[in-house]
Amino acid sequence: MPTVFYKPEKRVFGYLYFLGVALLVTSAGTAQQTNTDSLLQNATLPNIIEYALKRQPLIQQSLIDEKTTDLQIKSKLADWYPQLNFNYLYQHNFQVQTSIIGGNPIKLGVDNTSALQFSASQTIFNRDVLIANRTKGDVRLQARQQTTGNKIEVVVNVSKAFYDVLATIQQIKVTDENIVRIERSLKDARSQYNAGVVDKTDYKRAMIALNNAKASKKGNEEALKAKSEYLKSLMNYPQAGTLDIVYDSAALEQEIVLDTLRNPDYSKRIEYQTLQTQRRLQEANVQYNKWSFIPSLSANGAYNLNYLNNSFGKLYNTSYPNSYAGLTLAFPIFQGGKRKYNIQQAEWNLKRIDLGIVNLQNSFNAEYNAALSSYKANLVNYLAVKENVLLAKEVYDVIQLQYRSGVKAYLEVITAETDLRTAQINYFNALYNVLSSKIDVQKSLGEVQF
Repeated sequence: MPTVFYKPEKRVFGYLYFLGVALLVTSAGTAQQTNTDSLLQNATLPNIIEYALKRQPLIQQSLIDEKTTDLQIKSKLADWYPQLNFNYLYQHNFQVQTSIIGGNPIKLGVDNTSALQFSASQTIFNRDVLIANRTKGDVRLQARQQTTGNKIEVVVNVSKAFYDVLATIQQIKVTDENIVRIERSLKDARSQYNAGVVDKTDYKRAMIALNNAKASKKGNEEALKAKSEYLKSLMNYPQAGTLDIVYDSAALEQEIVLDTLRNPDYSKRIEYQTLQTQRRLQEANVQYNKWSFIPSLSANGAYNLNYLNNSFGKLYNTSYPNSYAGLTLAFPIFQGGKRKYNIQQAEWNLKRIDLGIVNLQNSFNAEYNAALSSYKANLVNYLAVKENVLLAKEVYDVIQLQYRSGVKAYLEVITAETDLRTAQINYFNALYNVLSSKIDVQKSLGEVQF
């Protein structure tokens, strides 16, 4: 039997192959674990809101803006600290400057010069640094308020999308129950037709109603897919992941209660708070422009090591040091009225913000009254259709029993069944409309919690 020798290239290739397979398996496992971790196991409304607040890109951008704002403030405040600098200079003169002294040409300088300079400066008064120090709290607050406003929008939009999905799910369930009832009626109509009690009319009507119910169910199922994807987009939820929402109908009914007699306090609105912060910053900007008439003052000093020699090799053998310390007072005397115009511009911008606050209060009042009116109307509608469901169910059961006994025509069964389905769908739509309008009222009052 011949001896087989394995080539080193094949052995190395085999190692690389198995290593590649191992890496792929590990990567797949890690990806699967990551994908599993990003899915929501208990998709109740509070959990969905919490998930969205953690993963929504808009919220993440706002948090990044907060961090960058804080770094910008620290960068501005760094000018309060002493500024230390070091400069190195080397210069070779191809032609040394010549000057006439006493009628004789004299060269001033040497061929090679060099200097090592250590300098320090300390700001004593500077309006740029002063405004940064005085407004740092409001600037950070403004960034946080922007994040809060974005969170409120996410909570409101996610909650409404959640209720919209629930309403569609309930419509599908109602349609399923409707299909079961129609199929039972179809069976009864077929039995009576076979027995010669009725003609084909009842049987065909049942078929028409069944086809319409199935078509309605299909339409609701497609609508549910679109609404679920919209909710997932608001949450930044994985597109390939399933989102099976969890809810308690009884708990939702208890959540519709809202005190409609309270007096609105618009100072709770984040938009109002943000505008107040902008006003304080604009007041600081007015003061900043007024400070332009005050001179800036700074202390500075330096220690220099100077080297002079015609020979480069002996340049650094001897140093000629000098040092100094002093104060710098800078005051622009005339700028063509620029400072006065900047002050007036800042004051007009402050007045504009004041008018914006008035306009915002008016819009808050209109928004609150519109939301409250919508809530009250939806609540009245909900209470009415809730009673209609019980009445329609009772009427359907009676007419269905009478039809089986031969007392009622099948047309009345269809009518009763349609009334029942409509009442059930209207009930769930009314329930979720009340909850959605309640969110609008809470938002207009600045009471949206997250």
